[in-house]
Amino acid sequence: MIKSHYPVLPLVLLSVIFVDFQRTFADDGLSRRWVYVQTNLQVTENADRLEEILRRAKVAGYNGMLLADYKLNVLDRVTDNYFTNARRIRELCDGLGMELVPAIGAFGYSAGILAHDPNLAEGLPVREMPMVVRDGRVELAAPQENMIPGTFEEYRDHRFVGWNFQDEPGSGTFVDRQTKHGGAASLRIENPPGVHGNRRVNKKLTVRPFGQYHASVWIKSEEFDSANDVRMFAIGEDGRILSHTYLEVKPDQDWTQHHIVFNSLESKEVLFYLGVWDGHGGKLWLDDARVVEEPFVNLVRRAACPLVVTNADGTIHYEEGRDFAPLHDPQLGNVPYAGEYTIWHTPPQLTLLPGSRIRDRQELKVSYYHTVIVHDGQVCCSLSDPKVFAILADQVRRIDEVFSPRTWMLSHDEIRVANWSADDERSGKSAGLLLADNVKRSIEIIRKQSPKAQVCVWSDMFDPHHNARDMYYLVRGDLSGSWEGLPPEVTIINWNHGQAAKSLPFFGQRGHRQILAGYYDHSPDAIRGWLSQSTAEDHIDGVMYTTWRSNFKNLEAFARAAWGASAEP
Repeated sequence: MIKSHYPVLPLVLLSVIFVDFQRTFADDGLSRRWVYVQTNLQVTENADRLEEILRRAKVAGYNGMLLADYKLNVLDRVTDNYFTNARRIRELCDGLGMELVPAIGAFGYSAGILAHDPNLAEGLPVREMPMVVRDGRVELAAPQENMIPGTFEEYRDHRFVGWNFQDEPGSGTFVDRQTKHGGAASLRIENPPGVHGNRRVNKKLTVRPFGQYHASVWIKSEEFDSANDVRMFAIGEDGRILSHTYLEVKPDQDWTQHHIVFNSLESKEVLFYLGVWDGHGGKLWLDDARVVEEPFVNLVRRAACPLVVTNADGTIHYEEGRDFAPLHDPQLGNVPYAGEYTIWHTPPQLTLLPGSRIRDRQELKVSYYHTVIVHDGQVCCSLSDPKVFAILADQVRRIDEVFSPRTWMLSHDEIRVANWSADDERSGKSAGLLLADNVKRSIEIIRKQSPKAQVCVWSDMFDPHHNARDMYYLVRGDLSGSWEGLPPEVTIINWNHGQAAKSLPFFGQRGHRQILAGYYDHSPDAIRGWLSQSTAEDHIDGVMYTTWRSNFKNLEAFARAAWGASAEP
């Protein structure tokens, strides 16, 4: 048991205190005062800490907890200890009079669904990639040559030859002949004392539309203050950023290779960027950077993401298992754990079988789908594959057996890759209608298990003033209209603080009750300003202390700001 410096009050006393809070806050309109908790109830120490948080929350006037626990996605494979801890927390919530609301349906951060089948990841299409058979090996038709001058061997003064643009040559970006990974020189980024700014190179590249490309660079750093702002990405002709992977550079590191993988989508040209945005103190070295076309990394295989191999003019379709060996990526979605994906790894190879109809020197066209990693590990699952809904239904059934919740939270949030599979394209639906169908079906699954259940959902993917728009990350098409899948009785957990004047009335006019997700590890007093912007027509009936860092030190301060609680820890 974790020793707490907060008093553990008996339930009877807590109930008396809570009655006083009810009298104090009877007219504030905030009938739902929740705390958001991310934890893993597999670990008993986490359950101990959660008990401490819930008792504090009760005293401060909270009456509900939104529980985000990855294990709720995989209850079919947890140990008995999980259910022991879960029952304990459920009984504690019952005794405290605090509603327990489980978060389910990971349709944005989808590791919990993808742990059941990694091929349910949404795939980006590679279309008619030219390949050729050379001495029995199936290879890219064009030689795999580096598309950028990434060895930094050619330069004049401190300006590197072959790049279209370079920030501050000789004052922020330098040729370094002493510290290098390979060859005779590297690119060093270093600012004069007190100076900061962008320090980048870029290069316009001719690419094949709907091709898969792998970029890599070796990086060394020394007391580099802006390590989190080191980026490598490509921008398409329409201005869409094609790669959003964090490089995770450390302030101090020896030479380390970093990778991204991107799909060119509709573009015939992309602008490739490498460097740091708003660099500050310290030093950073870049060397041996490469961009090459490289197929089959994180290859997705399911019916809606087919692998198609044809001859050069498309008149002959070759058969998997007859003409070429079954092709799968063994590292897809299982490194280091089920549902987790690596940015790049050595991809599988297309291999001919004895007796194949494919001959040496023959040209081929190959089409397939691959997934990509967004930011620091996010992979999105399909919004439409039937197996996704079967997994969700199983999750709902198992969670209902454990918690019997009155309210469920759907975790539709920051869905950044969507609407590319062959089935989705054939449907002709917009991205917004696809998501509307998805959330409607998700609600039906909950209601089938628990007909009287209330349902909540995050606001962002259904808010035209937030993420329900065109050109959102790597979503194909416009997400407008996604909100049509939400019946009015669904409660919106609104976190669009920056557009409150537009977002709140949008949902209010559609008849939704709203809970404001405040705090976000900033000032606990900010919730006052947000509440002051709302009107009776916005139907605000709750607030939630929302922390992504498991930082509960301001739990009481948030309560005081939101509804005037006077309790102290």
